Amino acid sequence: MKFKHYLLTATFLAASTAITHSQQVVVDLGTSANYVALAKTAITTTAGTSIVGDLGISPAALSLITGFGETMDGSGQFATSSLVTGKIYAASMGGQTAANLTTAVSDMEAAYTNAASRSNPDHLNLVNGSLNSTTQNLTPGLYKWTSNVTITDSVTIDGQGDANAVWIFQIDNRLTIANSAQIILSGNANASNIFWQTAEGATLGTNSHFIGTILTMTDVAMQTDASMVGRFLAQTAVTLDSNDITVVPEPASYAAFIGLAALALVVIRRRTREAA
Repeated sequence: MKFKHYLLTATFLAASTAITHSQQVVVDLGTSANYVALAKTAITTTAGTSIVGDLGISPAALSLITGFGETMDGSGQFATSSLVTGKIYAASMGGQTAANLTTAVSDMEAAYTNAASRSNPDHLNLVNGSLNSTTQNLTPGLYKWTSNVTITDSVTIDGQGDANAVWIFQIDNRLTIANSAQIILSGNANASNIFWQTAEGATLGTNSHFIGTILTMTDVAMQTDASMVGRFLAQTAVTLDSNDITVVPEPASYAAFIGLAALALVVIRRRTREAA
């Protein structure tokens, strides 16, 4: 993995024009925000994945979380894994865990509906859904596409100096991040304020880097060595393949620092594995 994948902010030159935009409010994730990955049917991985944050699955059972070599805690209410800096929760654990997951899944569905129902987009079918570094910086506001969206190389999400700015990307079909493409933040853009609502799931290509929360009706698939800072809130499955993932940092500067520290640990762990 390249260190550039882990930059949360960067100075990025691209052709852009000043665009007025609506003042969107953040999507309320409720208790689904407690998870870096939350799914209904399955969470699978290959060896080499490193995750900072908690995983949750419901109504599917723990047996549908595969590849993690998890160990059940003595309480029976969560499991741990050498691949996860956090805890693993499944509905089959029963008790408070099952109740919490039922609430989290309901909150995930409500958040999806919230994001999908925002009206009067600032941008409709921008560049026909083919985004790249030569189009323009993505300034705050509401974006909508009635097609697939593909990020073909890299795009910059530009906060224009406003750390409270919000982006909501509504995608009627599938989101695809091409191999080695990157999401880059600039202008005080905050990863916790970026929401990708996609009706038909998302694919993150090999060696790509993604930032933000994905809210999807279907699945998320990360290909080999893709990385992300954010959350996967998927109403079917999450599929991983030797990926580095960390939960999106909170807006406060201290929490952001902790998030960056966690990313550094992930890099160190991966480089140690590669050197072995």
